[in-house]
Amino acid sequence: MGNNLVMNIVASDCSAEKEAAFNKWYNEVHIPILFKYKGMKRVTRYQLIGESQGQARYLACYEYVEEMQETWKDGGFDIKWTAQYEPIKSWER
Repeated sequence: MGNNLVMNIVASDCSAEKEAAFNKWYNEVHIPILFKYKGMKRVTRYQLIGESQGQARYLACYEYVEEMQETWKDGGFDIKWTAQYEPIKSWER
């Protein structure tokens, strides 16, 4: 991957009972750990709007320039899918 920017997208879900703990862990533990890696450039979290059967409630986009290690542990949530992408081209207004 070299110095190319990589986008890692992770769709995740958790039970309603664990939602507060999941979000606290994500925001206060997981993200700070990731930013210990100098190659991490940006993390953006998204929440599903409304209800959509079969879709993950949360989406996280990680932008980095070097290999990352997983920090996921058994915390009562599920990773629905994950994928890594390299940019082709960007457009800005």
